[in-house]
Amino acid sequence: MKEYLTHEEAYKAMFVFLESYYDRSKSDDIGGLLGSMSLVEGKPIDQALWDDWYEAIDTSLKAHDRAKFELSDKK
Repeated sequence: MKEYLTHEEAYKAMFVFLESYYDRSKSDDIGGLLGSMSLVEGKPIDQALWDDWYEAIDTSLKAHDRAKFELSDKK
């Protein structure tokens, strides 16, 4: 059985993942990103992130873009 996440659920999952990474690394860059990603009334504080998120989802769902996620020795 496949389970699917809504765009919003996937966003929250990414936030939890990055928050966990931040807790271990204390990276200022990740901390800043998390601050921008924090939700106010269901949208990120940085409104541009919402459009970027939907664009990233669309890109990742395109079958021909799957190769971008694979490591390669080719340069």
